[in-house]
Amino acid sequence: MLISCVAGAAFPAQAGNNPADPSKVVRVALEAADDGFDMVRTYNAYSSWVSEAIFERLLTYDYLARPSKLVPGTAEAMPEVSDGGKTYVFHIKKGIYFSPDPAFKGVRRELTAADYAYIFKRTLDPKNRSPNANVLQGKISGMDELIANAKKTGKFDYDAPVSGLQTPDRYTLKITLTAPDYNFLYIMGFVALGAQAREVVDAYGDQIQAHPVGTGPYMLEQYVPRSKIVLVANPEYRGYTWDFKSSGSAWDDQLVHDMKGKKMPQVGRVEISIIEEEQSRWLAFQGKQIDFDYLPQAAAPTVLDGKKLKQSFIDEGIRLDTITEAGVVYTFLNYRDPLIGGNSLEKNALRRAIAMAYNIDDEISQARLGLAVKAQMAIPEGVVGHDPSYRNSIAYDPVLANKLLDRFNYKRGVDGYRTLPDGKPLTLKIATEANAIGTVFSEIWKRGLDKIGIRAEFKVSNFADNLKAATECKLMMWNGSWNADYPEGDNFMQLLYGPNVGQGNNGCYSSPAYDALYVKAKALPPGPERNQLYIDMSRQMEADTAWVLTTSRLRNWMIRPWIKGFKRHPILQADWEYLDVEKH
Repeated sequence: MLISCVAGAAFPAQAGNNPADPSKVVRVALEAADDGFDMVRTYNAYSSWVSEAIFERLLTYDYLARPSKLVPGTAEAMPEVSDGGKTYVFHIKKGIYFSPDPAFKGVRRELTAADYAYIFKRTLDPKNRSPNANVLQGKISGMDELIANAKKTGKFDYDAPVSGLQTPDRYTLKITLTAPDYNFLYIMGFVALGAQAREVVDAYGDQIQAHPVGTGPYMLEQYVPRSKIVLVANPEYRGYTWDFKSSGSAWDDQLVHDMKGKKMPQVGRVEISIIEEEQSRWLAFQGKQIDFDYLPQAAAPTVLDGKKLKQSFIDEGIRLDTITEAGVVYTFLNYRDPLIGGNSLEKNALRRAIAMAYNIDDEISQARLGLAVKAQMAIPEGVVGHDPSYRNSIAYDPVLANKLLDRFNYKRGVDGYRTLPDGKPLTLKIATEANAIGTVFSEIWKRGLDKIGIRAEFKVSNFADNLKAATECKLMMWNGSWNADYPEGDNFMQLLYGPNVGQGNNGCYSSPAYDALYVKAKALPPGPERNQLYIDMSRQMEADTAWVLTTSRLRNWMIRPWIKGFKRHPILQADWEYLDVEKH
């Protein structure tokens, strides 16, 4: 299916300031497919990557500041905060316009405070079943009553007044919370809360995921699902001057030298290919069909000399930006699955044995080829709440795993494989994707499970379909990952909170003990007391064996010499608006 969005041609901007040069093109690749660009209805990381360039949030992040620093986005300034941290008043910049679209019937459409009130309501509309609703649920005064009424009537009343979500004038948004939320400003920088125009959503209905219309620097020109995405400069975008401050590193100093004072964005066109196979993506980079990409693990031995580029790549002018992702990789064990789920001792013993059969060192050496570090805690390095001294209590130990299974009467048959205590078959069903690294993961799992006598089937699908099935608690086991949406431990611990099943909690984990700790942590400001609760929650998750926590990935980003201004950000992904392309 090819979808072309030519609204810009049909309705040229009357007074845009976007300085982007159409001849400056950035070509990139995503390693898995998106599932459309309606961020109310998905949290697919690749959808988010693209949507970030289209939809603007009230707050965003300074491009160079480390650790990550929130700054105003469409807001004129950081909000006025009062009432003990319960009331936030944002003033929207005037003169921000949505990209041209037929839904506006030829009229320029200015961004208003009501557009943010609308995206909050749409996220909480029960009909939309938003996987991101948990960031707002129960937080906005008066909203619970509106949601309850929508569940009764089957229709959400978008025009009903909400005491905690007011627009006293065209450019002012007043948000009143039910209780202080010390992460609320981070949530205001979350890509899923980028402003949408209600008339656009009404116009496209169920097809809105293919018709994203925002106020950001880019808009969708072409969309071939699971194949190609083309973004072009939004002619209505106001532009800005590149004026970020160096952190003092040589890399930052070079960026400032290359970019300071330029009118942004410079890039007029972004061509995104979906290339799931690492080898194909590497060949595309070598053939100069991709301008920057992270180094595929399989190519690392031929490209790197230790941690540095080999001379032949330096001679090509290629630069290397190495980061440890603010994220974790894990395999969830579905807590609701009839075979491996539940709170009984025998089911927990089974999950623990499964976890102890997985060799993380093999993942690092064979699947990651050294480009990863062992994750000890669900909160990764670089995120508030991470404890560098924390050590995971679950280790690779097939001998002990076998003793545990024997103790709980998982008996071996004549073929060497175990049955359930009641004699019924025991076969794990592990979801995976059709790519090289997925094959290696499956091999590591099979080797480990064979050592403890557990049979496994590997069900191959694609990322988008596996994600959909996971949100519905339909996958027994799946290897997933989570990168920070905001740099605070809550962003990771909420993945295990019981009420968030289907909204990030894809392992469908539910523990009263964990949930009580999570609620307590949410009520505390940042500091040692909250950090200790994060440690307690991590121990509870390990005691229940909800996840097999494995690694945090190292990413070696390789950048062609004509790309200027590149620095990988821990939170921001769509960095195209910060870049320039030299003619080559």
